[in-house]
Amino acid sequence: MKYLLLWDIDGTLLASGGSGMRALRISLNHGFGVDGSLDDIDWSGRTDRFILRQILEKFSLPTTQDNFDRLLDGYIALLPEELSRSARILPGVQGLLDTAAARADVSQGLLTGNIDRGAKAKLIHHGLWDYFPFGAFANDSELRNDLGPFALRRAAAHTGVRFSPEQVWIIGDTPHDIECGKVIGARTMAVATGRHPIEELISHAPTVAFRDLADADLFWQAIES
Repeated sequence: MKYLLLWDIDGTLLASGGSGMRALRISLNHGFGVDGSLDDIDWSGRTDRFILRQILEKFSLPTTQDNFDRLLDGYIALLPEELSRSARILPGVQGLLDTAAARADVSQGLLTGNIDRGAKAKLIHHGLWDYFPFGAFANDSELRNDLGPFALRRAAAHTGVRFSPEQVWIIGDTPHDIECGKVIGARTMAVATGRHPIEELISHAPTVAFRDLADADLFWQAIES
């Protein structure tokens, strides 16, 4: 195998249309009796655990494991219905995943700020879960920059290949994706299909940046360069 592709989910594979935040807001109301805006939460490129901590602290709720679990369990239960309202696969993604799955020289997994249950719910909803036999998730660490080594170890366990940094691509839509790729020496592909414009992403010096993933030829030319 020559290439390891590690994909972000929200804003990269999927446009959720705010489904995750709606599910969290309802979970907060049902679980804690709190009805408040989450618009000021720093969530882009963050892990679920990091986001939950911000929510609890904003409303002066103790950051205990019980409170994390209550908020998270409610979110997971509500997520499928909220996804059905607005989520969609982003342009070009399905074809790229199909091509990658068919290539013997490519392995692909996840490197996402979602917890594993949330990632699975989102990807099953769109029929994408089976493309990703391994990954790193918010269960592994609250800090996104910690996730790369988890993904690399699981890739090696799954494939039997110890990928060198130049073989690894982190694909995501935020500056945090670029940064966590650099931490492990990987190459980084930034895609402006989330909340960050391409000019901002380029300022963080990814290996390559695209406005979207609609052009499969450009995608594979970058990977193979």
